[in-house]
Amino acid sequence: MTGASVDRGGQRVLHGVDLRIETGELVALLGANGSGKSTLLRAAVGVLPLATGSARLFGAPVQRGTSHDRLGYVPQDSTEAGSIPATAREAVASGLLGARSWWPSVRDPRVDRALEAVGMADLAGRPITRMSGGQRRRVMIARALARDPRLLVLDEPFSGVDVPTQELIAELFRELSAAGTTILVVLHETGPLAGDIRRAVVLDHGHVVHDGDEHARPRLDPGHDHPEDAAPLDECLGQEIHPL
Repeated sequence: MTGASVDRGGQRVLHGVDLRIETGELVALLGANGSGKSTLLRAAVGVLPLATGSARLFGAPVQRGTSHDRLGYVPQDSTEAGSIPATAREAVASGLLGARSWWPSVRDPRVDRALEAVGMADLAGRPITRMSGGQRRRVMIARALARDPRLLVLDEPFSGVDVPTQELIAELFRELSAAGTTILVVLHETGPLAGDIRRAVVLDHGHVVHDGDEHARPRLDPGHDHPEDAAPLDECLGQEIHPL
């Protein structure tokens, strides 16, 4: 991203952000509530339009949408997720739409691998309406992983998730990072990834105030005005989740 700004509700909430992430990096995006973290993430993947500047993925402008088959995006959890009329397997398979698949099969081996990776293989047939918030988060991560992404972008993956599940997800991120997957993750605190993050980008009131060593980052107040909305699930790269 270069000089990236975003306006929401007539206000500028992201101000001239410059951010470059190299292949294979694990980068934490940190900041107080409402600091612009989710806005930056959504702009970076082309969900939100830029008021100024530009954003590119894999060398192409994100607005063209030409590289989404190599991108796995997991937005914040939403109350909508609890009403999706689909099983875990169907939800994960829907993530393959557009990823070199016109009509993905729920029996696609990528679906099984993704569910296994997040520890949800035994609940593949359970409706999402009968899942806890933590289980839904794991399904949404599996949905992104099914695309075999080169870049994985996640918004608060540990939010509302119990400690054992946090550790499972953190270990998955370590494995993916070691295999060369680039990961950009929004976190409130580094938590189970504290020992793994070498680079932290900190936002405050829509400005980048730190980009570098995680241990040298500033500690900010827990929140301020301008709260950010969670991204609706149909903003997952423009794909709605529905039974296949």
